[in-house]
Amino acid sequence: MKYKHLFFDLDHTLWDFETNEQETLLELYNSHALESRGIPSFEAFSVSYVEHNERLWDRFRKGFITRRELRDKRFRLTLIDFKIGDEKLTQKISDEFLEILPYKKALFPETKETLEYLAAKEYPMHMITNGFEETQLLKMKNAGIDHYFTHIVTSEVAGSLKPYREIFDYAIGKANTSATESIMIGDAMELDIKGAHGVGMDQVYFNPAKPPVDFQPTYVIGHLRELRNIL
Repeated sequence: MKYKHLFFDLDHTLWDFETNEQETLLELYNSHALESRGIPSFEAFSVSYVEHNERLWDRFRKGFITRRELRDKRFRLTLIDFKIGDEKLTQKISDEFLEILPYKKALFPETKETLEYLAAKEYPMHMITNGFEETQLLKMKNAGIDHYFTHIVTSEVAGSLKPYREIFDYAIGKANTSATESIMIGDAMELDIKGAHGVGMDQVYFNPAKPPVDFQPTYVIGHLRELRNIL
């Protein structure tokens, strides 16, 4: 086999982040009766949150804000968009979001079947994720996929975020392998694909909605089952 170790991203690659996030936000919108507080629709609430969350994650990855600031600000700014300045409500929603989200179980189509296929071929599989340790471990456990992975490397434990080489070097070291014997499977061009390329690791770009423009990955797939044509 050309590749001796497989490294996966979690969110947006195996774990269906958008579906799970939206289900969680809907629960919060309803349980806190946010319509009665002046947020006219769930869609308005969701759009505002996603916009703030994505911008703050970008700032967090670049080292401009802390994890605590990321967690606190995304809901505070969302509620402020609707002229709600209730700090107690903001904190409660923020805490409950982190409590509920990891228990959602939506995966991309054929995730388990693909992991089972790869496990049967005796590939050692590992995870490299920018998420927080406790949250990511809970997601994988509750979705029933944690047992497929030998090492689960989070940015929190590695002390580095994708796409920086430190987190890839850390994961490669944990697996006791080399970049040339490994391959990275992920959905994020800048984080997963270019990050892996930067350490000399081949890549599988899983993102049918956003074809590569300025960089050609080793492989491109539109469905997880297509990994069977590569591995």
